[in-house]
Amino acid sequence: MMIIRPVERDDLPHLLRLAEKTGGGLTSLPVDTATLQARIERSIQTWQDILPRAEQGYVFVLAESENNRAVGICAVEVAVGLQDPWYNFRVGTQVHASKALEVYNNLATLSLSNDHTGSSELCTLFLDPDYRDGKNGYLLSKSRFLFMANFRDRFMDRVVAEMRGVSDEQGHSPFWESVGSRFFSMAFSEADFLSGTGQKTFIAELMPKHPLYIHYLSPEAQAVIGEVHPKTAPARAVLEAEGFRYRNYVDIFDGGPTLECDIDQIRAIRQSALQQAELGDPDVALPLCLVANSDYRQFRAALVPADTRSDRIILSAAQADALKCQPGDSLRVVSLHPEERKA
Repeated sequence: MMIIRPVERDDLPHLLRLAEKTGGGLTSLPVDTATLQARIERSIQTWQDILPRAEQGYVFVLAESENNRAVGICAVEVAVGLQDPWYNFRVGTQVHASKALEVYNNLATLSLSNDHTGSSELCTLFLDPDYRDGKNGYLLSKSRFLFMANFRDRFMDRVVAEMRGVSDEQGHSPFWESVGSRFFSMAFSEADFLSGTGQKTFIAELMPKHPLYIHYLSPEAQAVIGEVHPKTAPARAVLEAEGFRYRNYVDIFDGGPTLECDIDQIRAIRQSALQQAELGDPDVALPLCLVANSDYRQFRAALVPADTRSDRIILSAAQADALKCQPGDSLRVVSLHPEERKA
């Protein structure tokens, strides 16, 4: 049985193996032992309530209940930009007009922005390719919403998610070649690694403070603004089905879109409800639902057959053990997918 649980120190070698499989472009999961070890420690300290909000971040892993081996990772930053600046580009317009010449030009621009400072961020979503079957990807991505619903006061009103932008198998990013390389004088992979390991001061030091005219970028760079890497398209679709939208903010490195949503408007948070756990024989004919316990430090989430209209959920002994719950405990339940609207 696949479960979601908080990251543990023993997960470090498994996270390193996952990082090696990303192919680059996932800034928050670098192939760097020290960085990943520090990320694990920060997550553990967040759960221990010993860090200020500006430094808090939760890391979860998808693991097999039988051997506890981590095969996927996802995370939530509580409030970005309060300690280290959180940059992106805002895609906007500038108007140049001459009444005398009857010329009116509406030109698209990129402006360096900190507009999402103080937002909670969904990040570091990656699933081992060998486990990308069934519903594992949905469980990994959406389990965070049940945690946020259970502990709503620990998160901010707005939630954002940076999507990986377009790059090829060699790590070549057309957006970077047309924008970032002009100011940073380094390869995309090097800048990506520096950012992923927390070395971000170079962004403020080297990025232009004035708007950039998109018209001056290469056609290849213009074409990928707000677009996602093909392997990230499913993750974008999952978030958009939950209510996230692209609001004209893109990553400064690869031009990938930043999606955002008010936390209380996220479908899985808004529609989730508490049900009482009971031991018995689950009805396998029921649809798989996201189910999570209400234990902050021993949080667990899994996919279990359930009736979202009921006030109780039937679990087998193995399911109850995996979810670390007892009969009578309150479990948060929500349908795995948004219900289709009937015409």
